[in-house]
Amino acid sequence: MAEETGGASDMFGTSRSELLVDFIVSLDGFASAEGWPGWWGLEGPEYLDWLEEQPEGRYTILMGANTYRLMSGFAAEFDAAAAEEPTDEQSSIDELGRAQKIVFSSTLEGEPPWPNTRLVRGDAVAAVTEMKRSGAGPMRTMGSLTLCRSLLAAGLVDRLRLVVFPVITGRTGRERIFEGYPDVALDLVQSRTFDRRLQLLEYVPTVLPGPPGSPAA
Repeated sequence: MAEETGGASDMFGTSRSELLVDFIVSLDGFASAEGWPGWWGLEGPEYLDWLEEQPEGRYTILMGANTYRLMSGFAAEFDAAAAEEPTDEQSSIDELGRAQKIVFSSTLEGEPPWPNTRLVRGDAVAAVTEMKRSGAGPMRTMGSLTLCRSLLAAGLVDRLRLVVFPVITGRTGRERIFEGYPDVALDLVQSRTFDRRLQLLEYVPTVLPGPPGSPAA
């Protein structure tokens, strides 16, 4: 059975322009590992059910160019394969296609072909600051480690949500998630256990000028 404490989903309504940064991560802080399958092969029924329940359509999804290329390419390939042999995952791909998406890039050319995607060539921090100021609605990130780091360092992130997988990939790990981050204090507002092994940890982050008690602080 899943175990849960707190209630961050109830604390934060979707009418405000909150920004959620959302990561899956190994215990030692990597986003992926060479030779390992997706989710490190440890996704279970409780976790997959929870993913299905997430209200992705209520969020505008923010991403960088690399994540956009990866995900839009994956969606196109998946659609082509599903046209021949539909699968249960098609509904998730379709929902992602229907979601409003913003990609921040100075290198992409032309209008993004993925449906409901808007390209922003300017500074992401300035753009998201204006979106939050104008009440653009709830936003969440997808992948995009550099973008997430910039938004958190600028103090724009309202919630940081991690799903921690019980593996250490010190030799094969790729994309160390928190590399280059500032010091950040984290206030735990929700936790949950999936399938007796995966840990969901949801925090309100506060960027610090330095370690507590240091001259910078």
